Amino acid sequence: MTLFVALSCMMAAMGGVIFGYDIGISGGVTSMESFLKKFFPEVYTKMKEDTKISNYCKFESQLLTSFTSSLYVAGLIASFFASSVTRAFGRKPSILAGGAAFLAGSAFGGAAVNVYMLIIGRVLLGVGVGFANQSVPLYLSEMAPPRHRGAINNGFQFSIGIGALSANFINYGTQKIEGGWGWRISLAMAAVPAAILTLGALFLPETPNSLIQRSNDHQNAKLMLQRVRGTPDVQAELDDLIKASSISKTINHPFKKIIQRKYRPQLVMAIAIPFFQQVTGINVIAFYAPLLFRTIGLGESASLMSAVVTGLVGTGSTFISMLIVDKLGRKLLFLIGGIQMLVSQVMVGGIMAAQLGDHGGLSEGYSYLVLILICVYVAGFGWSWGPLGWLVPSEIYPLEIRSAGQSITVAVSFVFTFIVAQTFLAMLCHFKSGIFFFFGGWVVVMTAFVHLFLPETKNLPIEQMEIVWREHWFWKRIVGEISEESKMQEA
Repeated sequence: MTLFVALSCMMAAMGGVIFGYDIGISGGVTSMESFLKKFFPEVYTKMKEDTKISNYCKFESQLLTSFTSSLYVAGLIASFFASSVTRAFGRKPSILAGGAAFLAGSAFGGAAVNVYMLIIGRVLLGVGVGFANQSVPLYLSEMAPPRHRGAINNGFQFSIGIGALSANFINYGTQKIEGGWGWRISLAMAAVPAAILTLGALFLPETPNSLIQRSNDHQNAKLMLQRVRGTPDVQAELDDLIKASSISKTINHPFKKIIQRKYRPQLVMAIAIPFFQQVTGINVIAFYAPLLFRTIGLGESASLMSAVVTGLVGTGSTFISMLIVDKLGRKLLFLIGGIQMLVSQVMVGGIMAAQLGDHGGLSEGYSYLVLILICVYVAGFGWSWGPLGWLVPSEIYPLEIRSAGQSITVAVSFVFTFIVAQTFLAMLCHFKSGIFFFFGGWVVVMTAFVHLFLPETKNLPIEQMEIVWREHWFWKRIVGEISEESKMQEA
């Protein structure tokens, strides 16, 4: 590990901080009464005055949901543009563009006087997230030495956790401001990590992979590799990169390419993993934790405080996974986390079904029990699907389809985040406590899927990843035949 790599990666991971900050802030702000009163008066009256309405339905409003999810639609569209930018101009300009869009978005949010300004701000933030989520995980995977790739890439999820956590703390503080304008501070503070990212991106080095992909200046790339790896002896890795790059140069349409049969396992993973990551139910907890805790019957401050607690737990467990992911491997973590999430979801669902009716709240003891179980759940996510949902897709693509593959992963992630965010408040209203069993069912499916279809990828150099698929009991039937055909052709 060289200091040079460590610094570049810390800089780049700021992109994660912003994303996390956005997730955390919107949930907290939308449970603040002054904010609801100003922009979403009908939700506010429902919450305060309507005694007939069910606990589970208080916050159901299309406008409120579209405030949260406009970010994801914008991010989705942006990540497709980001793919071409990342490929043609390098990883660095893409990170830069992301930071700039964030700065503009936080300015709009903090200065908002009506719902339209709020939503424009969210859209700009979304564009930033689209660019950052496309380029940062790639940047980290390419800069990292193979032995530490898991740890460094999990740093992205770790920084998402830090962002969400600081958002929760800030919400907790600003909600206490007398004049009721605290939410402005919450929304405008997104500019801090954005400024660091934008300034930092000016100084970030470009990854060797990208230098080779964009120009034939191998000398430059070699010097870069030597700086990054901290050793003059990089010829073998350089040859791997050059070979991979010359293959990728022959391809003009990576999206057409990725549909071919020999990339089938990568394509399946590019779609399945981010889909499963969303239907673990985590974003529901993240976005709507404060609203969820208010549904159970905690007050405004208590709800924001409980969100801080769950944020701490998530960040802590992601940190643990950074330390062990390259030793224990990816599959074992998926298994442990899956079992943990399933057990806690079923228990929360059970308690809420038995104890929380449409009116009234939970008794204090049960409220704390639910809080503890949600922490167990968040910890399970924090060392399995959280970080690995970003790590595994970013390390399995060959260079020629890497940018396209990462875009598909990010796009799928946004689509389902959007769907889950748009429908969650309505689902909570109709399923009531059954919503926890719904997500629990998905956890069973995804744990089985990973166990059966995902090969172990720890400690493999990123340009030699195709070997794992040829040796896998299921994928070798699909990929194995291809490589035999190509051998025949070569012969």
